[in-house]
Amino acid sequence: MSDGSGSVLHEAAMAPVPGSSTGQNARPEVAARLLGEALRQARKERNLALRDVAPVIRGSVSKLSRLERGESPPKDRDVRDLVAHYRLAGDRVHEIEALLQQAKDNAWWQQYSDVTPNWLKRLIGLEDGATRIYCYENHVVPGLLQTTEYTRALVTNGLPGAGAEEVERRVRLRLERQRIIRSPQRPDIIAMLDEGILLRPVGGPAVMSRQLDHLIQLSDQGRINIRVVPFDRSASAAPSYPITHLTFGDGGPSELVYVELIDSAMYLSRPAEIEQYRLVLLNLAKASARRKDSRAMLEQARDRYAAHAEESL
Repeated sequence: MSDGSGSVLHEAAMAPVPGSSTGQNARPEVAARLLGEALRQARKERNLALRDVAPVIRGSVSKLSRLERGESPPKDRDVRDLVAHYRLAGDRVHEIEALLQQAKDNAWWQQYSDVTPNWLKRLIGLEDGATRIYCYENHVVPGLLQTTEYTRALVTNGLPGAGAEEVERRVRLRLERQRIIRSPQRPDIIAMLDEGILLRPVGGPAVMSRQLDHLIQLSDQGRINIRVVPFDRSASAAPSYPITHLTFGDGGPSELVYVELIDSAMYLSRPAEIEQYRLVLLNLAKASARRKDSRAMLEQARDRYAAHAEESL
């Protein structure tokens, strides 16, 4: 990837996609999307509209649409009723049955279900199957790039009434999510950080110094690109909420946008919606500092926090 401030998304879009999955032994979230795509394809082959088929699963058009987009857990009865309605047979039935079972399998993060809201569970599963992750954060370092200390400070500050065990479970969950960036098959990651994140001393100077040093080290690794969006360029480009755009290479729907709200999130997969947020991210990429300059901003902030930490000793 070059240092051109406006080319970061274009460069990632042109990069080769790592080996894709055909659905065999797919992760639950990936399997759900592949299952939905198979059902959508079967409906299209019969020239049926969503409103024609929704009564088959005793639901609304939106319920069927969510199933086809892999946005809701598939139910055995609904899937099998659709298979019968479409008169599928042979290998196609076996493939759909296999995807149905895989979509229902428990993923590693289910062990943390007591400290994971439903809207976040889906993002974790999607991250596991992504080939590219573009994200913009306006308040904190993106979760995939946080240090343990930084995460612990965020959780402690955000949940002042939580006990020590709950705090540590939430911290461990965040660290488990980071397994994807330690994998040789990690996705391409483009993280755009509002400059305010560098000025917000989460956990104090020592914690921030180590967090920023961690970002610098990550930026030296292949397929991880960290950019800072300076204040003086962000006024017309930066939204007031985080955005994550995920791209997949498994043969199902190819991309999805995640928009995080205060206590919920939106998952968008319609082409018009995705294009709208793609333009937002493109404008942010144009406003972001070049890779070299972003690194310099991270180093300056790190050194400043390190000096403050030493003074407080």
